[in-house]
Amino acid sequence: MNRNHNTGRRDFLKGALSGAVVLGGAGLAAAAEQADPRAKSRVIVARDPQLRGTGTTIDSNRMASLLDRAMQSLFDYDHPLEAWRKLVQPGDAVGLKVNALGGRGISTSLQLVEAICERLKQAGIKPADIVVWDRDTDELGHAGFHVAEGGNRVQCFGTDRAGYEEELVSYGSVGSCLSRILTRRTNVLINLPVLKDHDGAGVTIGLKNMYGVIHNPNKYHPNGCDPYIADLNMLPEIRTRMRLTICDATTVLYDGGPAFKPEHCWRHNGLIVSQDPVALDYIGWQTIERKRAENGLKTLEAEDRAPRYIATAADREHRLGTCDPKRISTVEI
Repeated sequence: MNRNHNTGRRDFLKGALSGAVVLGGAGLAAAAEQADPRAKSRVIVARDPQLRGTGTTIDSNRMASLLDRAMQSLFDYDHPLEAWRKLVQPGDAVGLKVNALGGRGISTSLQLVEAICERLKQAGIKPADIVVWDRDTDELGHAGFHVAEGGNRVQCFGTDRAGYEEELVSYGSVGSCLSRILTRRTNVLINLPVLKDHDGAGVTIGLKNMYGVIHNPNKYHPNGCDPYIADLNMLPEIRTRMRLTICDATTVLYDGGPAFKPEHCWRHNGLIVSQDPVALDYIGWQTIERKRAENGLKTLEAEDRAPRYIATAADREHRLGTCDPKRISTVEI
């Protein structure tokens, strides 16, 4: 499955993105034209201005309601449980890949994870067959998660405890050892990233959250993480398990990322949900660009850090989804 990333391909990506119209996505749209025509990808943007009430803590009941509305809209069902039953079935082992790098400042929210776990259990998934995980157990604890291993309960721990597979798996520019949580504890993967600016990649959302699945993510940051992010998501162990991405956009970092910078965060109080991870990343990118414009900041393209990996993920070789706004149906609820 290895192949060469030749100069012509790099020139194509450079040309597709150069001069892109902010929020119009002209550059990524040009890249997306290289993919075969397909039905529109559905992306749900669900918001609740009262998610935190008059305080700073997310209201668990309102989060559960927000998640329900998003799932009903995405799958076009009258009841959210119907959507979850379409997604999983009894006997599945479900991994919830969170992002806990930002501590309590900007990590996947505990309230979102609890709401998802409750619906999974109602859909027939045994608590012990649900694992909330990221790369490091201590980071999960610092982000507010209750670490739990063993017993008839939802599991929560990091790959530092489970370890990585000894054998490398590869696609294109990527050769990595995968978390044993992914390979041995799950057959269904639900991706739960946060929405952040990234000093190298431009943005870090759903596709890049898979860096937390491998033993050597630091190796794949040159060139704005392109084509590494797209290649990583092509690994069969990831691609065949991935069912859904729910981006936690309750707090969003629009500049200075990926580390938590409270002065560059805002309470967006939302979720972005899709089964197309490329379309979701595109919509998330545009959300960040709008906020940057509101604050008088340059576009990511102007700062020479537009997320080019999104175009790569959508190209003819990868076809992980679409980044053409004409092929994305964005539903705001």
